[in-house]
Amino acid sequence: MPVIVTEKAAKEFKRVIEDQKEPVDQTVLRIGVAAGGCSGYEYKLGIVKLTEIDQSNELLSEQHGIKVAVDKRSDLHLDGTTLDFFDGLEKRGFTFNNPNVSKSCGCGNSFSA
Repeated sequence: MPVIVTEKAAKEFKRVIEDQKEPVDQTVLRIGVAAGGCSGYEYKLGIVKLTEIDQSNELLSEQHGIKVAVDKRSDLHLDGTTLDFFDGLEKRGFTFNNPNVSKSCGCGNSFSA
């Protein structure tokens, strides 16, 4: 499995979906990377409907009661990555712990592998 979603991150995703009045069982957390950022690649998170998933190009899994999709191209850069949710005084949001990173920017939103 390329990306591991922590229970805390899944709980936050469910909260966001419920706030939007969307059905959790028909909604997918899409995780990927795209060229850009100051280090070469940047992380991408999206919320899509299950019907929008291209199962020939995306790996679909279920973790802690949520559906997670990662496209096959991003899978190469995200293998072994953990997606967590941090809620502290200085910042709040999703965080990536990617063992494939050789260099990242100061904000942690872009990387090179």
